[in-house]
Amino acid sequence: MKDMFIILLSAILVENFVLAKFMGICPFIGVSKKMSSAVGMSAAVTFVMVMATALTFPVYKYLLERYDLQYLKTIAFILIIALFVQLVEIILKKYAKSLYNALGVYLPLITTNCAVLGVTILNIDKELTFGQSIVNALGGGLGFALALVIFAGVRERIEASDLPKAFKGIPATLIAASIVSVSFSGFGGIVENMANAIFK
Repeated sequence: MKDMFIILLSAILVENFVLAKFMGICPFIGVSKKMSSAVGMSAAVTFVMVMATALTFPVYKYLLERYDLQYLKTIAFILIIALFVQLVEIILKKYAKSLYNALGVYLPLITTNCAVLGVTILNIDKELTFGQSIVNALGGGLGFALALVIFAGVRERIEASDLPKAFKGIPATLIAASIVSVSFSGFGGIVENMANAIFK
């Protein structure tokens, strides 16, 4: 239980895929203009991360590794991720048309979102068990959501402020992203101490 707690909190705060590993920057910058689209993208990415991990893990362990086909790992994982992205697209197009339109091109790009591919590959490289991999994927998705929602709030305030012309748009966005990223580095070392305090 303690290990699972540490894996979950580490994936959310310390090893955040966006702010610590700098994966998934494209949707982080592109979809964080509005809070509603940021929440929708976060839910979609979290769903794809967890479901893709649930399928890539057995595919790797019982198919690729068994028949010495590990070199096909990246291609196989991308195909599995694309499967779940198509599923999310179909569901959103049918039941949440406005969110589907708001996410635009970034929705199919989840297939090539390196945060999603990264979590599936890191689970294998770190030799996590199936349960630990699912928890790590859930933490990765929640960490992505946390970063996106925080940054959407920051961007809404930036848009409302009176900035010098040279800083408007991308420059202000990148400076704000770097400050948010630095703030997350402060979580290093906290997670294990927190786990020790909770699970005495």
